[in-house]
Amino acid sequence: MNLRAYRNEIRWTIVVLVLAVLGVVALWPRDAEQQPTATNAPAPPPAAKPVDPQQRAAAALEPCPTGEGGPAQLAGITGSCQADGKPVDVGSAVAGEPTLINVWATWCGPCRTELPALQAYAEQPGAIRVLGVQVQSDPADGLDLLTELRVHFPNVHDGDNRIRAALKAPTVLPISYVVTGTGEVRRIDPPVAFETPDEVRAAVERTLGRQ
Repeated sequence: MNLRAYRNEIRWTIVVLVLAVLGVVALWPRDAEQQPTATNAPAPPPAAKPVDPQQRAAAALEPCPTGEGGPAQLAGITGSCQADGKPVDVGSAVAGEPTLINVWATWCGPCRTELPALQAYAEQPGAIRVLGVQVQSDPADGLDLLTELRVHFPNVHDGDNRIRAALKAPTVLPISYVVTGTGEVRRIDPPVAFETPDEVRAAVERTLGRQ
């Protein structure tokens, strides 16, 4: 083999090797580089803001009621009392006498209208006990809203959605229930937001069968 042919063979060998390397790089799976990002777990939701004791003092909520017995569907279902942050058994809290349970959230516009109407009703002679259940919203924000609206009837924060699930509450808020003296849970229908204490009283009396 003469020198020129030998050099040509070397050149073609180098060209083939370069092309082979380029082919391997082009075909290398990109997923391997992206895999760490793609398999990362989604960021957890932000933790609830800590409740300042001064917020509880400013809200001046009534203590959460306690009792014995109560409706079976709420037995053992606990929430956090907004008055002091302690656990409260909702079944026991509504035992012993008729109770109006109102489910609300801070992001719910109609709830802002209804909560003061419920407070005005709770202050009337002959009103049944009222218990608020805050869902799907931060307890600290709930205390601020109750303070702003001057609502003082007892409230429970439903942090794990267990109370709402036990009540089989729909996604639309607000929604209210009446627990009878015998422990039967009755939803107030139609589920409209109350604007006045008289509307609350009429719905309660109707649901209890007094009208």
